[in-house]
Amino acid sequence: MTKLDQLPSLVTLLAFEAAARLGNFTLAAQELGSTQSAVSQQIRRLEGDLGASLFHRAHRGVTLTSAGETLLTAVLEGLHRLAEGVGAVQQSGQHSVINVATDYAFAAFWILPRLSGFREHYPNTEVRVVTSQQRNTPAQQEFDLAILFGNGYFPGCISRQLFREQVLPVCSPTLLQNRGPVTHAEQLAQFPLLKLDTDYHLDCFTWPRLFKTLGINGAPPEPAIAFNNYTLLLQAAIAGQGVAIGWTGLVDSLLDNGLLVPVLEQRFTSANGYHVVLPQRREVEPVVQCFADWLYHESLPAPG
Repeated sequence: MTKLDQLPSLVTLLAFEAAARLGNFTLAAQELGSTQSAVSQQIRRLEGDLGASLFHRAHRGVTLTSAGETLLTAVLEGLHRLAEGVGAVQQSGQHSVINVATDYAFAAFWILPRLSGFREHYPNTEVRVVTSQQRNTPAQQEFDLAILFGNGYFPGCISRQLFREQVLPVCSPTLLQNRGPVTHAEQLAQFPLLKLDTDYHLDCFTWPRLFKTLGINGAPPEPAIAFNNYTLLLQAAIAGQGVAIGWTGLVDSLLDNGLLVPVLEQRFTSANGYHVVLPQRREVEPVVQCFADWLYHESLPAPG
């Protein structure tokens, strides 16, 4: 085991984490308020100290090697623990409030099942979750932080992606048993479809787009029911009313519990996703930054 006094400096590890996350030394330098050459030198020194190459270098950016991926997992875990400890000391004995804005479905299916984990580390912090189907950012409203769906561009804000949009058609086990099994994508047209009809997810996967991606000729049938609320749409799918487009991250627990099942095994990914959004020109309170770091840590795939 490496001795503590032989570990790389925190500044070097932060440079490595930023370069790994952003896939680019120049972008990492901009985020850290440094220069590209300084970040490049830090990475080269780190690779020399470890005796291993951490990045595949290409003209357009960098990607992690196997050794780099191993180190990144350890660095993220260490930074998360450090942030938790610092935040806990800063907030000990103080009552803090974090105002978080997001949509109904993300609050219900992603935040709430995990929130007790944050509360264990920050018992004196009150998290106020404000739900809306409007894409309000902290630059527009007095929120400390928002979790929003989109391509990552939110004017007046800085954002960090939690996870990319990945979808698959899902329905209740009973509906699939009665109508299935589904062996060809074209059979989707024989199912009642549930439609999300809201301005909030204008650029998300829709049934016409999914049919086209699946290579199904012709337009999808008219939806059986349309909703302006994804939480209600999923409740209808659980009740056997039709097939829903399921966003992984939101429906994972419903799949794990057997309330929903995949109609097809294929999953489809886009450049959109959910992002943690912070105000660009307003100082971020330490406890808010800790909450943002906790969200990012929770979004990481489980080891193994």
